[in-house]
Amino acid sequence: MINVAIAGASGYTGLELIRILVRHPEVAITALTSEQSSGKRISDIFPTLRDRCDLILENLEPSRAAARADIIFTALPHRAAMKVVPEFIGMGKKVIDLSADYRIADPDTYGAWYESHTDRENLEKSVYGLPEIRRDKIRGGSLIANPGCYPTSIILALAPLLKNGAIDMESIIADSASGVSGAGRGARTDSLYCEVNEGFKAYGAGGTHRHIPEIEQELSLMAGREVRITFTPHLVPMDRGILSTLYANPVKPLAADEIVDIYRQFYKGEPFIRVLADGALPSTAYVRGSNFCDIAPLVDRRTGRAVIISAIDNLVKGASGQAVQNMNILCGLPETVGLEGIAIFP
Repeated sequence: MINVAIAGASGYTGLELIRILVRHPEVAITALTSEQSSGKRISDIFPTLRDRCDLILENLEPSRAAARADIIFTALPHRAAMKVVPEFIGMGKKVIDLSADYRIADPDTYGAWYESHTDRENLEKSVYGLPEIRRDKIRGGSLIANPGCYPTSIILALAPLLKNGAIDMESIIADSASGVSGAGRGARTDSLYCEVNEGFKAYGAGGTHRHIPEIEQELSLMAGREVRITFTPHLVPMDRGILSTLYANPVKPLAADEIVDIYRQFYKGEPFIRVLADGALPSTAYVRGSNFCDIAPLVDRRTGRAVIISAIDNLVKGASGQAVQNMNILCGLPETVGLEGIAIFP
């Protein structure tokens, strides 16, 4: 049995981790932490967990949590994770971090988009945890940087074309739309019901969103050269889900069946990637609550431009489900264990 602790269990990603892990046949949740809700039962914070997980939330004391866990999930805010991860690593624990603190390999780049990085030693050792791309490195890792939600939807959508050298690297445009849970559970004016209901808006436009360096880092590694993209995220008045539409110019004409074949070959055998064809298009409704990423690779018959559409649940494949997938790899388990559920529909 694998004992796990979740640091920062009272947020949406913490809840999603618990929801998945309580059904995982090889896992026991032994510690949950929350600075704001310490002393309360997690099922009092999230009534959906009644009689399934009734652990009492604790203040985060790394040595105390580590004494009861083999693996630590840090579902903490950015900049908070790097303050405790060194202690967990120093005690010989494996850590799967769901913040941005260990995703960006260059500390100076991290500093330009967030703030100064205080744990450069572990940053150098961290592995970017996108299983379909980094599976072999994840197996031998001790600190896994779980990817962001937007980056997951974009990188998985573009990887086959980049690896095949099939698109002009200068032409990539990404339009993504996310549900409101992507902003977290904290009280914010721009996440209030009256602020988001009956509206659809862009934000972080003009190259200002913090996920850009993460996306460009991974795309550049796949392409073998620097890649820059135009990325505009949007907020949709729904709870969860991300739909990303990517545009790029092929280096040579692509036929509709050819682009589909590229994706099917690249993702052959991947348990959580579903490549759609024959007019089927992804929808967040068809991945809600699941760890699937649905991808439809198309060619605009008028312009010849490649159009790739992907859909994920931002809290599952875009966060906690992917974290559990990474845990399974670290522990030598089948990647699908605990993640076999299909989407919740309607």
